[in-house]
Amino acid sequence: MIELNVNGDRHEVEVSPDTPLLWVLRDHLNLLGTKFGCGISQCGACTVHLNGTAVRSCSIPVSSVGSSAVTTIEGLSVDGSHPLQKAWINHDVPQCGYCQAGQIMSAAALLGRNSNPTDADIDQGMQGNLCRCGTYLRIRAAIKEAAATMNQ
Repeated sequence: MIELNVNGDRHEVEVSPDTPLLWVLRDHLNLLGTKFGCGISQCGACTVHLNGTAVRSCSIPVSSVGSSAVTTIEGLSVDGSHPLQKAWINHDVPQCGYCQAGQIMSAAALLGRNSNPTDADIDQGMQGNLCRCGTYLRIRAAIKEAAATMNQ
């Protein structure tokens, strides 16, 4: 039995210790916002936070999580009221939407480290999050809007 702290709640799961965190979230905790993209930590669709740091859940064995706080897109805000989620809507960021949870989670970690990022900071902080629809300029604008809102 493995104990996890996910979105502020304690969970016990009976899985193999080498099961990727992504599959525990999706298959055992029914948190479907975190997506499978590539399985090799290259696309960012599976991004979640471990103690506030953006990580790729597809390549992290659940046994290595320990007592770290895991936050998924569902835990960012219950009702979609996080400034990033609102900015994403305001800037019509989602096209197909598949990568967006990972994008938002990476952006949230970025804003947690840097409350007023430059374009270069955003580009570096979002590096490794792929959007096949190419909404990178909208993503940058949404991050800037969220930062401004959060800094008020």
